[in-house]
Amino acid sequence: MGSSRPLRVVLLGATGAVGRAALELLEEQDPPVGALRALASGRSAGGEVSFRGEGLRVDEVRAGAFHGSDLALLAAPAEVARSWAPVARSEGCLVADASAAFAGDPDVPLVVPEVNPEAAARLPRGTARSGCGLAPPVALALAPLRAAAGLSRVAIVALEPASGAGRRGLEQLESEAMALMNGREPEPPSAVPHRLAFNLVPQVGPFGEGGATGAEALLSADLAALLPGAAVTATAVRVPVFYGHAAVVRVVTGRPLGAAQARELLRGAPGVKLLDRPGEQLYPMPMLSVNDDAVLVGRLRDDPTQANGLELFLSADNLRRGGATGLVALGRLLAAGHLRGR
Repeated sequence: MGSSRPLRVVLLGATGAVGRAALELLEEQDPPVGALRALASGRSAGGEVSFRGEGLRVDEVRAGAFHGSDLALLAAPAEVARSWAPVARSEGCLVADASAAFAGDPDVPLVVPEVNPEAAARLPRGTARSGCGLAPPVALALAPLRAAAGLSRVAIVALEPASGAGRRGLEQLESEAMALMNGREPEPPSAVPHRLAFNLVPQVGPFGEGGATGAEALLSADLAALLPGAAVTATAVRVPVFYGHAAVVRVVTGRPLGAAQARELLRGAPGVKLLDRPGEQLYPMPMLSVNDDAVLVGRLRDDPTQANGLELFLSADNLRRGGATGLVALGRLLAAGHLRGR
């Protein structure tokens, strides 16, 4: 993964959806991972996950579990990452975290390797975060526009799938849809505040001061960090889709940049696939983004209501590009920059 020898890697959260996607990506690394240890919390440990066609035992995370490894990839909930990242570091690992556990911590940089790799050069706590949710995909799509013309404003409507609320979110959507399709009243909602099936819920996370939810505040802050100089505002909506992020994005560039030029910039951008032939009904959709590591971008057009305005639509797999892909890429970057000769 970028050092002078195959790395010894620990994956915490190996039984979760993002963890399993990370396992698939780790199989593809060149040079290959030399040794991999799979960890999970007590209730998920003890079983096996598949790695390189064989069963890999999942051990319970505990003190000492990171000794002898080079890199810890954390694909676990924020509270778990917050507890175990310092332990992993104290036991000799560099740490890449896919959660929001360290959001806002100036000593834990947010790094999307295709956007701001230089941010990984300084690691006061030996830890960096890859970002979760829509911030990394949106930053990938907007970075080429920012490089060409600057960005002064970004406004996003984030369309968040049921899987963003975890297994309970998936179960709620499935059970509600089945009940309604069979003429029954669904059970009271559990993971999402209101019925999600055949509905839209304009709340993702608890509301804070000023009326923004936690998810909206995090998305705005992360994008402001990844796209310096841009004022960012976001609205997050939970939608009745099982997997796949999507977003309506409106930007104002610092200098004129028409839709045609923006389209050409995105055509060759790293981590981006341009799907923008609306006359042929070809454009991004969540169902097209599932199992894809790229951000799908389309519906690119000029905004006639303001100078230098552009609009676009994007989608990305929330488990891969919004989770595992960025995590593994960050691990590779940390290894290349901090573990040479180790």
